[in-house]
Amino acid sequence: MTIFLGLGIAGIVLLALSLIFGGILEGLFDGVLDGLFDGLLSLPVIAGFISMLGFGGAIVLGSTGAGTFVATVIGVTAGLVAAWLTWKLSKALMRDQTDATPRGSDLIGTSGSVVTAIPAEGYGEVLLRLGGQPVKYSAKSAAPVARGTEIWVEEALSTTSVSVRPVER
Repeated sequence: MTIFLGLGIAGIVLLALSLIFGGILEGLFDGVLDGLFDGLLSLPVIAGFISMLGFGGAIVLGSTGAGTFVATVIGVTAGLVAAWLTWKLSKALMRDQTDATPRGSDLIGTSGSVVTAIPAEGYGEVLLRLGGQPVKYSAKSAAPVARGTEIWVEEALSTTSVSVRPVER
């Protein structure tokens, strides 16, 4: 039973190390193994197999009167199931795509409101929505704009400032 528990703990340690030092092992070999650690032979899959082999075998050995051979067979089966599930889950997570990161140019043509009045010469502040989130930007305008006025963004001057004009209704 000690060997099975040792394998289970070793698998957990291997999983923790693979999560902490993710790409270092692949980087050390730099193409020599060319994809060996991808897919079915990735470190998380191997760690899942070893952990379930160890813990599954220990559970069978400790809770039944079955011998070491039966515990090993059940542990290997549990390890294969865990490895396959880990592989499928990691493939699904790697396919997950995120939305494009919003840029300042995405602000052009959006509406917002003036938070701090914009003088004729200088900057005020406007509240805009970028990626669905309210964001405050420094703003300048050709004409003075009062606080609370609805504005349109004409140009993104920098990552934190825009040029605006009041909305005419």
